[in-house]
Amino acid sequence: MLKKFFDTIRNHFIGGGKFERFYPFYESIETIFLAPEDVTQMGPHVRDSLDVKRFMTLVIVALIPHLLFGIYNAGYQSHFASGLSLGFTSVFLKGLWIVLPLVIVSYVVGFCWEILFAVVRKHAISEGLFVSCMLFPLTLPPTTPLWQAALGISFGIVIGKEIFGGTGKNFLNPALTGRAFLFFAYPAQMSGDAVWTVVSGIKEKAADAFSGATPLAISTLTETYGKIETSLTNADYTFLKLFLGGYPGSIGATSTLLCLMGAAFLILLGIASYRIIFGSVLGILATGYLLNLVATESSMAWFSLNPFYHLVMGGAAFGIAYMATDPVSAPDMNPAKWFYGFAIGALTVLIRVFNPAFPEGVMLSILFMNLFAPLLDNIVVSFRLKKRVPNV
Repeated sequence: MLKKFFDTIRNHFIGGGKFERFYPFYESIETIFLAPEDVTQMGPHVRDSLDVKRFMTLVIVALIPHLLFGIYNAGYQSHFASGLSLGFTSVFLKGLWIVLPLVIVSYVVGFCWEILFAVVRKHAISEGLFVSCMLFPLTLPPTTPLWQAALGISFGIVIGKEIFGGTGKNFLNPALTGRAFLFFAYPAQMSGDAVWTVVSGIKEKAADAFSGATPLAISTLTETYGKIETSLTNADYTFLKLFLGGYPGSIGATSTLLCLMGAAFLILLGIASYRIIFGSVLGILATGYLLNLVATESSMAWFSLNPFYHLVMGGAAFGIAYMATDPVSAPDMNPAKWFYGFAIGALTVLIRVFNPAFPEGVMLSILFMNLFAPLLDNIVVSFRLKKRVPNV
């Protein structure tokens, strides 16, 4: 039935049809439901059931638990801060009211830009858009105005991707590019304690008693050596709670448990590079442990923090699982992937420790290493070429 439907309207979009200009949009919708009929006429043929659209679709599947948890957590934090009922249904509906508009705006605006560039350049709509438009709202605070979300995804798609030629040619992660733009352009709406929870203000006493401080903010404000874990525990941020993700933060990036499950899913299917993920984790743990070794009683409180806390606070795990492993902006050579991942983990810790203005860290570290991904590949290739036996 679906095939008959697309067959009946295809003539309007192919050459000579009245909607010929919008064929990329038609093709993008048709190939969601049906495999493309166009095949390569001449060899060699590469046969693989996992085409680009299915590749991206599986990433969306991995992100769906984050979206659902983000909806619940945003609603729970809002009701908790406002002194309202914490029943599942009311909390989830509140979360839908907060999160769904951001997701819709991200997709609508992102698709408008993608369709525009596809029509002008006369090429198919990029499947990478599906992932970018899902990742972007999951990295935002729940209080982000819709117009800022539209502006951020526009910057990420146009400046972060299309201006370089589209998917496959961009050297920066589009979703992170849009998020970084909002962070620096509108810091008041992207940082601080008030942006992570939507407070309804129905019960003023409950709202006044709710600080809204995130674990990263509490860690940054702690000045006494060896007291960050104590400060987090006093704020009811136990290690287990941080691991599960039930605290104020970015919509879909707080749960380390879901990140581990998503990373395992993508690694088993051959979509995400385990080298980048393991390298990033090693970079965080090694750098955190090194700071522990050089710490003294007069050192900053960050120096004494258990390295595993860096993994479960903020969006470190989310960035490592879904952003650092972006196949376009990450290196292709295996040795380069290890170094790339390790550098991301190390920079995340160093930015958090030595630059309190950017307590998240992982966003800037991934974008910074995106710039060096081509160089890392070039170094590995050059090294291998030098080891070849010269032709005689």
